[in-house]
Amino acid sequence: MSIVGKKFPNITVNAMDSMGDTIQINVLKEAIDNKKKVLLFWYPKDFTFVCPTELHAFQEALSEFEKRNTVVIGASVDSAEVHFAWLNTPKDNGGIEGVTYPLLADTNRNLSYALQILDGIEVYDEENDLVSIEGDNVTYRATFLIDEEGVVFHEGVNHMPLGRNVNEFLRLIDAYTHVQEKGEVCPANWEEGKDAMEANRDGVASYLASH
Repeated sequence: MSIVGKKFPNITVNAMDSMGDTIQINVLKEAIDNKKKVLLFWYPKDFTFVCPTELHAFQEALSEFEKRNTVVIGASVDSAEVHFAWLNTPKDNGGIEGVTYPLLADTNRNLSYALQILDGIEVYDEENDLVSIEGDNVTYRATFLIDEEGVVFHEGVNHMPLGRNVNEFLRLIDAYTHVQEKGEVCPANWEEGKDAMEANRDGVASYLASH
């Protein structure tokens, strides 16, 4: 069920920062308290193949997100200790050494379950009155963009083999910021510097005010 246009879940999760410290992050409060947009991206597992390419791609674009007043946070269901080991593994060995943004460690799956992005399927064994999980119960490549009020303005979910286009998230942030600041709407393939479209300004303003 989509949460676009709704507040991001108010759930605090353990995380690992680039200094090797285990911290706690509440994405909703991160946005509201700091008056920043947040890009939260989920990936299936540490120490895999596609995942490090994405984490390095977000790191390479980190300054562009910062220019847009946007915090980048990665996330998986791996533990903080596994994140730490991966952060200390060189890129040439499949690691993510050099990544500086925090990584959520949603080991209890409270947040990923609330977001409905886990690949596991609950199966009920009526004879033994047991519930089991089919699948690895890890997350798809889900991405959430959250505004300064904690409202989700974009969500997307990729299947495991499909890596993301980081530049598209920069474009989406630019477009949403344009709507916030100008009250105009952004047509297909809109990019910063291109003409937007006049719309019902009262309608756009009313929507933004209510969120």
